[in-house]
Amino acid sequence: MFDKGLLTLTDIKKTMRGLVGLYILQAFLIVGQAVSLGLVITHLWNGKPLKEQFIYIIGFMISFAGREGLQWWSNRWLDDYARVEAKKLRKTLLEKVFILGPELVQKQGTGHMVTLTLDGISEVEDYIQLTLSKMISMMIVPIVVLAMAFYLDWVSGVILFFIYPLIVLFMIILGYAAKAKADKQFVSFQRLSNHFIDSLRGIDTLKYFGLSKRYANSIYKTSERFRKTTMSVLRVAILSTFALDFFTTLSIAVVAVFLGLRLINGEITLFPALTVLILSPEYFLPIRAFANDYHATLNGKNSFHSIQEIINSAEVKESKLELHQWQPTDSLKLDNIEFAYDDNAEPVKFNTEFTGYQKVGIIGMSGAGKTTLINLLSGFLPLKNGKFEIQGKETTDLNEDAWRNQIIYIPQSPYIFDNTLRYNIAFYTPDASDEEIIEAIKAVGLEDLLEELPDKLDTLIGNGQRTLSGGQAQRIALARAFLDKQRKVLIFDEPTAHLDIETELELKERMLPLMKDRLVIFATHRLHWMKDMDKIVVLKDGKIAEEGQYDELLAHQAYFYELLNRAKGGEKNV
Repeated sequence: MFDKGLLTLTDIKKTMRGLVGLYILQAFLIVGQAVSLGLVITHLWNGKPLKEQFIYIIGFMISFAGREGLQWWSNRWLDDYARVEAKKLRKTLLEKVFILGPELVQKQGTGHMVTLTLDGISEVEDYIQLTLSKMISMMIVPIVVLAMAFYLDWVSGVILFFIYPLIVLFMIILGYAAKAKADKQFVSFQRLSNHFIDSLRGIDTLKYFGLSKRYANSIYKTSERFRKTTMSVLRVAILSTFALDFFTTLSIAVVAVFLGLRLINGEITLFPALTVLILSPEYFLPIRAFANDYHATLNGKNSFHSIQEIINSAEVKESKLELHQWQPTDSLKLDNIEFAYDDNAEPVKFNTEFTGYQKVGIIGMSGAGKTTLINLLSGFLPLKNGKFEIQGKETTDLNEDAWRNQIIYIPQSPYIFDNTLRYNIAFYTPDASDEEIIEAIKAVGLEDLLEELPDKLDTLIGNGQRTLSGGQAQRIALARAFLDKQRKVLIFDEPTAHLDIETELELKERMLPLMKDRLVIFATHRLHWMKDMDKIVVLKDGKIAEEGQYDELLAHQAYFYELLNRAKGGEKNV
């Protein structure tokens, strides 16, 4: 139940020491409560008047109130601590995801990363709270109670001492069975979330090819597997809880039988026998609480383990590269850089140079390496071999704050935040005025959208709010770029891939002016952009097949010429 990774949490040892102190006090109050109740009942049984028992009744009430107060205090303390640590964990996870970029998301799966960041963190919060409280309670309370039992009646103490390990052993056996089931369930849920998100993102394409029903059946089968594994976990959880409750109840009954027989035979008096009997349920209560919540913490433990693996997957190197704002005389050289997603895969290899303010088109067939090159230039992927030389300074990758502060990255599907239009456009430039935002809106052709919105710039858009078309989402991303006058490097990863040709051509007229006086690296499979590029890099099978200006590549009549002919339906005259 206890993951060693919990020891890396902030102030965890201080928190555990504080909890140990609280549970020691609580254990003594439990003993005080049992002793007070035992004395009251014993004295009344012996015929003493009730008015003489007020001091013991008050002692019982103080012990009971103190015990409940300490329990409330410890729960609230742990709730606050777990909430703060979960918030820090989510922030660290998101920072790591941002630094590692698409490589991590592709490896883990989009659905898994989303559920891990949202539901997974909530499960980790419960895991921290339950684990610390149940573990420490189980280590402290039974020891104090057992010591008191030995003091009152050593025979009962011996019985309790030997019964406890048997219950622990039984719990371990069932715990391993439950863990195996929960691990299987976690993997099934990860597969389901990834499968569902991927199918949802491609639903338009699936409907176009008439495959939506087939994938609906696939999602149904995956969800059924998850349902069955969940029910399997619940069966083990319910069975183990029932079995543990049965054996602890049986153990208390054994103690009661021995005490009753010895009480009848005059081997023990009423007070110690009654007090031990009152303490017996308290002796087993922490382990019962631990076992009952064990199954509830398994998902949290799995989520915590996955989050720790991601956070520790690669050390974030300290940014040391110092760069000035991109100038017309600057250059970015790719010196025989290589990258492979898998050790067994053939690495992509690039060797080229980008200089000053120029528009560079990256083209090639699907799988040629366009997105990989864009991710390398954006600092999302580490190199296998080679180096970059930027502004005359060498580096092995572009995962550098100084480089990230230079670039504006626009992907195929820009993210629209669940917030106002103003917030979405001014996300990178929060100090922008309304006049500047409206100027950006006009520059990218969003005037019609602005007029349609009831609250203009203050209208909520995004998920669950005002829906946007693909072209409108891309225009918002371009408006963000328009507002940011400081960054001079634009990196586009097929930004018009999901748009129809009419929308794309309309958007193209708005985009070209934004590319002036900037280094633009534009990856696309739409060849009509190439006439507007200052340099074209043609990729084939993960390598640069050729590069140059549009007219030069046409004159060579090599791979670029072949791609143009394919795009034109095989015409020879271009």
